[in-house]
Amino acid sequence: MKKTVLGTFLLTISISAFAQTTIIRQDPQISKMVDEVSAKNIETIVRKLVSFKTRHTLSDTTSKTTGIGAARNWIKAEMESYAKASGGRMRVDFDTFIQPAGGRIDKPTVLKNVLATLKGTDPNDTRIYVVSGHYDSRVNDIMNANAVEPGAVDDASGTALSMELCRVMATRKFPATLIFMAVAGEEQGLNGSTNVAKRAKAENWNVDAMLNNDIVGNTYGMETGLKDNRSVRVFSEGVPSTAIASRTDSLAARRAGIAISSLVNNGGENDSPSRQLARYTKEIGERYVAQLDVKMIYRRDRFLRGGDQTPFLQNGFTAVRFTEMNEDFNRQHQDVRKEKGVDYGDLPDFADYDYIQKVARMNLSVLANLALAPAEPQNVGVITSGLTNKTQLKWEAPKSGKKPAGYYVLMRETISPYWETKTFVTNTKATMDYSKDNYFFAIQSVDELGHESLPVVPKPIR
Repeated sequence: MKKTVLGTFLLTISISAFAQTTIIRQDPQISKMVDEVSAKNIETIVRKLVSFKTRHTLSDTTSKTTGIGAARNWIKAEMESYAKASGGRMRVDFDTFIQPAGGRIDKPTVLKNVLATLKGTDPNDTRIYVVSGHYDSRVNDIMNANAVEPGAVDDASGTALSMELCRVMATRKFPATLIFMAVAGEEQGLNGSTNVAKRAKAENWNVDAMLNNDIVGNTYGMETGLKDNRSVRVFSEGVPSTAIASRTDSLAARRAGIAISSLVNNGGENDSPSRQLARYTKEIGERYVAQLDVKMIYRRDRFLRGGDQTPFLQNGFTAVRFTEMNEDFNRQHQDVRKEKGVDYGDLPDFADYDYIQKVARMNLSVLANLALAPAEPQNVGVITSGLTNKTQLKWEAPKSGKKPAGYYVLMRETISPYWETKTFVTNTKATMDYSKDNYFFAIQSVDELGHESLPVVPKPIR
């Protein structure tokens, strides 16, 4: 086994008795894109969305100035203006469908998501990366479609983020495909994202990661009085939703039961694909964005709540949710009013646009690093044919896209939330002088510029 270190990219720092690898060099191409993300542009988008008065999913679709119809038409036209800088590689479409009556939809309703797709430059690279926010809004009464429902933070902030990344990244080229999404119907039951996720599964989209941004514009915590403009939460599930759901079906249940048993019995309940995406976000986001602290939350979403990443998880894709650290519930889902000197309502004057910019820059760094990186290694395994205090790993090169310059063997102690060491190797096997009983391992593909794929945790093989 040949081990080297990408010296221009890596610095090894000893902490305690364990070595941690820290990436200290940024890709200038990604850094330039990060710098181009504009708080002013984000604020302009948020205030424009608020100007439609309501973006409730059941609101007016015929007016040119008010309601969800006017909002979605403006979003699409704005993204089309960004697409002009792509040299024909970006197209913007409505993803249109009829949502049947039921639950929070009182009559069959035509819903439209907006998807701006930046086609990858490598015809052999089928990977797709999705970033999303929902553009619908609501107040106290979930069925009130005609009130003033500004939705500045929930979720014009996430929509503006997706649109601003669309603007910046439309001018660049990536081997993989990027989709910038604004979805409807989130407040009525995740309707828009469910349609896209089901479509992605039916059409065999190779969605490698989905980033959902929902409520990413406030830095003040109601009741606690906490103010935090540097922390953002990333929610990620442990045992995959698909594995849990399939246990209700006989043959699939037996297969999933074995998979879950292997996962849990070997301590892998904290190493799902979505957990790996959350760790990746922390490493890459903090690499490129100053004064940023990505907080990993070991839940699929907030307590007893859900978001647009959920349908993607349920359809077998890797997805996470980003949300501000401390929420102000006087703003969320509130009628606009003033009571006893307290302002209520999700108004644009209370959003922190520098903070949204910071979260947007984090999203961009993750998307760009993934879309520029080689695809993940295949058939990653840990050899279990004999008892040993070493760990033998082997894997195969990605089957499509550009060839990696090498691979990182990642390692961490079982109690650590983050990968602690990275060892660079140029072949497709490695023997580590550490026991698989005491450490977790994963493999990443990496190119000559240091762009890393998502980590892949090995499965037991003989």
